[in-house]
Formats: sequence, C-alpha cells, structure tokens
Amino acid sequence: MNPYVLAILLSSLGLGTTLTFASSHWLLAWMGLEINTLAITPLMAQHHHPRAVEATTKYFLTQATAAAMILFASTTNAWMTGEWSINDLSNPIASTMFMTALALKIGLAPMHFWMPEVLQGLDLLTGLILSTWQKLAPFALIIQTAQTIDPLLLTLLGVMSTLVGGWGGLNQTQLRKILAYSSIAHMGWMIVVIQYAPQLTLLALGTYIIMTSAAFLTLKMSSTTKINTLATTWSKTPTLTATTALVLLSLGGLPPLTGFLPKWLILQELTKQDLPLIATVMALAALISLYFYLRLCYAMTLTISPNTINSTTPWRTQTTQAPLPLALFTMAALGLLPMTPTVMMLTT
Repeated sequence: MNPYVLAILLSSLGLGTTLTFASSHWLLAWMGLEINTLAITPLMAQHHHPRAVEATTKYFLTQATAAAMILFASTTNAWMTGEWSINDLSNPIASTMFMTALALKIGLAPMHFWMPEVLQGLDLLTGLILSTWQKLAPFALIIQTAQTIDPLLLTLLGVMSTLVGGWGGLNQTQLRKILAYSSIAHMGWMIVVIQYAPQLTLLALGTYIIMTSAAFLTLKMSSTTKINTLATTWSKTPTLTATTALVLLSLGGLPPLTGFLPKWLILQELTKQDLPLIATVMALAALISLYFYLRLCYAMTLTISPNTINSTTPWRTQTTQAPLPLALFTMAALGLLPMTPTVMMLTT
C-alpha cells in the first residue's frame, strides 16, 4: 500500500476515535464511529484476497447496522426527551437499543458471530488494530452511558460473552479465531463490572490491549497462523517460544502474570456488590478459556510437530518487523502484577 494512503488511513483511524472520545453530542459520536469504520475498511481489504474481501464485507455490514441502530436510538431519545447530549440517555427503549448496537460493534455475545470470521480473513497487523484500537471508541460511549442502561442487560451480556468466549475457542485450530474468542471473553469481563466500577473496566481494557498486542506481534514475528505451525517454532526461536507461552498464560489470567490483576479485582468487586453467583460463573468461565491457552502452550513447548513440512518454513526468512514493540508489550504483559497496590489506590 502507498505510504501516503496508509498515513491518511491511520490518521483517520486516530481522528475517528478522538472525535468519539471528545464528543458530548450524539451525532458527533456517531460521526467518529463512522470515520473509524471507513478508515479501517481499505486496510482490511488491502491484500485483494477473496477471504480478506469477504471479511471486509462482513465487517462493514455489521458496523453499518450498528451505526444505524445508534443513530436510531439517539434520534428516539432526542424525540422523547428533547436532549442530544450523551449523558442524557434517559429513555429506556433508546438506552437498550443503544447498548445492543454497541455490543454488536465490539462483538459481545450473542452479537459476536461476525468477530471470529472477520478476524480469520485478515492479516495479523490489521487483526491487531481490529482487536485493540477499534474497541476504544465504543467503550468510551459505553462507560459514559453505563449508569442509564439496564443492569440486568449488562450482566447478561457480560456473563454470556465470557461463557461463549470460553466454549467457542475450545475446538479451534486457527490462532486468529482463538484470539477472537479470547477477545469476546475479555469484553465480557469488562462489561460485567462496568456498572459498579468503571475504572476497573478501563484497567481490564488496558491490560487486554497490552496482552493481545504482545500475542499478535509474536505471531507476526514467527509468521504463524495455525497450531501445527506453532509446534515447530521452539527449535528456531526458543526464547520467543518461552515468552509466548507466558503471554498466553497471562491472557488466561494466571497469578504471577499481569492478566491476573483485572480478573482478581473484578471478582473482588463483584463479591463486594453481593453477587457471589455471578463471580463464581465468571471464575469458572475463565477456567474454560485457560484450557485453550494451555492447549496452545502444550502444542508450542511440549510437542514435536508430527507433520513433515516440505515448503520453506516461514520463520527461516528474516523478518522485517521491529523487535522493540514486541519486547515492550511482552514485558508489560508479564510483569505488571507488582503494580497492584498502586492500581488499587487509584481505583478506590
């Protein structure tokens, strides 16, 4: 892709998200989301592969549907209340419709069906943008309006997403689909606590972005998209394989690693709010997710690939990717748990 075109598209992505962040009027927020969608569409279709074009079409249709629902919800709210401000979402029908639209935008269950299919059709860097940057603008709107949305709806979306994210990833062999289901499960954790402690949602979103970026950049570095090719990386890059296994366990939320921090604080908050049943279901759903991360770790570090690959293995060629972002994200994904007292002081 032409570097000038790429620069325009990336700056438009930034502009769209910033516009949604800064807006207090519904139309401006909607405009930011639309700019975001239109800027990422050429990035998704840049490889001219039928799979990429199919993924782009699916993504565009779902985002356009969600944007139309947001516009309809905001118009309904303005019609009923006479207010266009984001903070005045007082009509229950409009707020439910609005939350449904944003759930479709970020891929919460049961509106998640597009997410694995779209991510599977993209290259790893565009998939990284879709899994991280594209979540920011919708989350800004959800956090602003969380107190006006029906608590039961938020809890249902959160619990269902963690369960679907766990179950859906169990049977996959494609790494991008596994990361898509991982994304759905993490979104569920963020949504379930948003009505009680929005600052924990921001913390969970931040740690999710760090861990997912580390995972995607690792896969890009070793040019891996399937489990069976992952099984041959240990002989070529043993250090990278070891850190990748730790990043995956961090995504699963195991204690010495960064991923444990948001899960721990969210479960603590749910218990404080006298919701032990929901906290138990969330913890059990996290165990299901942990199983497929462990499966990846097992395939990568404890098995020798059973299939003879006759073609040139992709990681034998020199990669053009800069190692610094990968190193920084990996360090952050593995070592931020000692920051817990600081985080707790800031969030309480």
